Amino acid sequence: MTDARKSRIARAFGQADDYARKAIVQRQVAQALARKTAALPLPATPHVLEIGCGTGFLTGELARWLPGSRWTVTDIAPEMIARAATITGIAGDYRVMDGEQPIFDGAMFDLIASSLTFQWFSDQPSAVMRLAGLLRPGGWIAFATMAAGSFPEWHAAHRAAGLIPATPAYPDQMDLAAMAPAGFAADISIESFVQPHDDAWDFMRRLKAIGAGVPREGHRALSPSALRAVASAYDDGPRTATYRIGFCLLRAPD
Repeated sequence: MTDARKSRIARAFGQADDYARKAIVQRQVAQALARKTAALPLPATPHVLEIGCGTGFLTGELARWLPGSRWTVTDIAPEMIARAATITGIAGDYRVMDGEQPIFDGAMFDLIASSLTFQWFSDQPSAVMRLAGLLRPGGWIAFATMAAGSFPEWHAAHRAAGLIPATPAYPDQMDLAAMAPAGFAADISIESFVQPHDDAWDFMRRLKAIGAGVPREGHRALSPSALRAVASAYDDGPRTATYRIGFCLLRAPD
């Protein structure tokens, strides 16, 4: 991924002023990931590193399940860091950081958690390897990410218009399992979250409102007429957006 694209992603999320209200599925995914993470065999007061905190959905949920944790909270967008610290009110070390290039060194965390951030990485397996190096023995990486099969309604609308969507190619269950470093135990599951929309324009506006409207690298924007054709085909369908979410729980060897 180019530095320009990363800057574009950071800017898009930084400008997503209405994220906390519009990101309905994102909140649901954070809640589901927090429940799964809380069931893991963690120390009584774990040191937690969060990657891509956004406005603090996962931070707040995990804090309820893991009281007394020590927090290091990061995001690539400075504005999101400020919002998370204010909204959650959780005391911690809040830092601007590209989760794909961690600024820490050595085994210092019991849990590295992230909800719907890894899909923005240019090389997820390499990022997982780097983050794994920050875990204490027996530590966990728990993350939720977009998986193959997401947005089938949007893809179908593009096919009906003879076009290719700008959404990235997301990993399937086997791809996600293969990200586990050697010696790590892996628990991978995929779940669907369905969000209804008024129409295609509502779907696109909501993606933009939460900063998720950045297309895959190299994609050329559709012409107005092509976009209208896609929107018409989408509106003829169920007017929903199905998110396929991969939940990945990776444990470092003792």
